[in-house]
Amino acid sequence: MYQPDPGGRSAPAFVQSAPQITAHPLRFTGSGGEYFRVWIVNVLLGIVTLGFYTPWARRRTAQYFYGHTMVADSPLEFTAPQGKMVKGFVMLVLLTLAYQIAVRTGQDTAVSLFLLGGALLAPLIWGSAMRFRLSATRWRGLRLQFTAGWGEVYKASWPVFAIALVWIVAVLGLQALAPEPLPSASGRKIPQVTAPMWALAALAVVLTVLCIIRLEYNYKSLLVLRGQVGVEPGRWKPVYMDFVKVWLATVGFFIVCVAVVGALLAALLGGSFALLASQSRQLGLWLFVLIVAGFFLLIALLFLISAPARAYREARMFHLMWSNIGVSHVARFKCKLRTRGYVLLRVKNLLLTVLTLGFYRPFARVSEYRMKVDSVTLHIKGSVDQLAGQLARQQQGGLGDALADAAGLDLIG
Repeated sequence: MYQPDPGGRSAPAFVQSAPQITAHPLRFTGSGGEYFRVWIVNVLLGIVTLGFYTPWARRRTAQYFYGHTMVADSPLEFTAPQGKMVKGFVMLVLLTLAYQIAVRTGQDTAVSLFLLGGALLAPLIWGSAMRFRLSATRWRGLRLQFTAGWGEVYKASWPVFAIALVWIVAVLGLQALAPEPLPSASGRKIPQVTAPMWALAALAVVLTVLCIIRLEYNYKSLLVLRGQVGVEPGRWKPVYMDFVKVWLATVGFFIVCVAVVGALLAALLGGSFALLASQSRQLGLWLFVLIVAGFFLLIALLFLISAPARAYREARMFHLMWSNIGVSHVARFKCKLRTRGYVLLRVKNLLLTVLTLGFYRPFARVSEYRMKVDSVTLHIKGSVDQLAGQLARQQQGGLGDALADAAGLDLIG
């Protein structure tokens, strides 16, 4: 662009405009029918091999979903080496077997050491798994990386140790507050639970839940902030109270679901309970059978009732995350996932899965994944080719790729 100077001469004056922001909705191109073929083979081979096909099944599943997830019209890639997935699975199986043997043979010291070791190694296992997963994810040849050091991982894991401390203090406090047991007619002593003991136990539960929420927040924020594409770090906006609000809303939603279902059951089965109570003497042993069956049905019902609340939390958390993260100053995400629509989809999928004895599960998984992916839009500063080229120039060479391949094992699901 040219502008005349005060002396009457024409001089070039270059006006630099800001890069244009381009929007790229994410898309999932897979289908339930396609994934059903992957799923049924995984299930059958898992049964035949007594579960040892699991690492191969997980790799095939990840490759299917990654390969059909389009980010700016380019699919994701899952490039994890199968050998490392098998090693991680075998290590997990051996540790689980050793722990079960210690429990069943009454080796209390060994069990305590396993639990203590598990608590100390949990951050290491999580960090290793995150390194593995991000290093195995590619987009347009660009590798993701998790660059947090082990000190950062253990610092973010402080709620794990806080939970242990809370319950150590709670147990000691309950022992100090417990009054002398009351003698019964049979000579046995019945322990008493006082109001202060209930209050201390409730406080321990509340603190535990808050620590669990904090741990989730710490891990997710660390994963985003210390995740990199090229040398561009992630950008993170949510705060801890955002997570607390989602959890509180989920608890309230669950209470409403329980109240509604409870009222419906009371209206439908109220007369049946009255009839059962009047015929209790004639039923005899069948009454015990009905009580046991009712207990298991109640557990199953609570699981079903919790499904909408779990879907509610999942949708709210997904929207919170993907509307508030980005890649440095070059890209950001926005999410328009509707919580109500996702909850209704989960309820429908759950009913169809139960009615089909589980065979609708792959179709349910694809529909839920598609709703999530299709709700996200990537906003890039400039063109996709410019961004990919910039990140490719920043990416490490062969040595960095080799180190990323060596980092981490697939130890958690």
